[in-house]
Amino acid sequence: MTTPTPAVRYLTRIGALSYVTVMLIVPVSLILWRTFRPGFAQFYGWVTTPAAISALHLSLLVVAIVVPLNVVFGVTTALLLARNKFRGKAVLQTIIDLPFAVSPIIVGVALIVLWGSAGALGFVEKSLGIKIIYGVPGIVLATIFVTLPFVVREVQPVLVELGTEQEEAAATLGSGWWQTFWRITLPSIRWGLTYGIVLTTARVLGEFGAVIMVSSNLPGQTQTLTLLVNDRYQRGSEYGACALSTLLMGVAVTFLIVKAILLIRRARANKEA
Repeated sequence: MTTPTPAVRYLTRIGALSYVTVMLIVPVSLILWRTFRPGFAQFYGWVTTPAAISALHLSLLVVAIVVPLNVVFGVTTALLLARNKFRGKAVLQTIIDLPFAVSPIIVGVALIVLWGSAGALGFVEKSLGIKIIYGVPGIVLATIFVTLPFVVREVQPVLVELGTEQEEAAATLGSGWWQTFWRITLPSIRWGLTYGIVLTTARVLGEFGAVIMVSSNLPGQTQTLTLLVNDRYQRGSEYGACALSTLLMGVAVTFLIVKAILLIRRARANKEA
């Protein structure tokens, strides 16, 4: 394989830097400039309005519901896929990856067709009085679907690499399945699980497409932070929208830093092992 000439390497670097500048640095810089141009006091005012606080509370509520559910489902499914051979395993693998391939808008439409008042399970709302679509439950269901693969896809490779030797040894010594999981399996997958939780939380806070389809978007009731950003922009409050966007970007950057730290610690743990 021939080594690229210095000129080619130089042009490649310029092209990469130009692409990153145009697609990332410039838009982010414009948002930050619009956010803080009126002053920090105005920024604080925009992110502490009753609508913003309510949207933040709802977003955190969805995180508190979705993340634990996805952790339980993700770890269970990862164990099933990594430790068992069965018919339909490839089909299950494909289904888990479905949220990566399907547009969130389609997810929202599917949930409306299923859980809407005129949908296949519309009796839940009509007969039981439980409002799914255009309520908080619909937001939770949509978010669960789009974040479904993250924990599974981070934990499953770790389980495959780990193997079953330690678990079989513990079972031979009389350890029950819960003791084996708690003392051997869980510590072994802790970095992959934590990484999956970080990715899931970041996606929950940033989800828009599926949520806007199943939410009534009422301020103070069913409006998440991302929906409030869109609402402010549509109403002409660009600076207010940029302020909330900056808040979400700050959260995203925090998760990226946590992700980088976890990757470093995982690499060190693998070397020590």
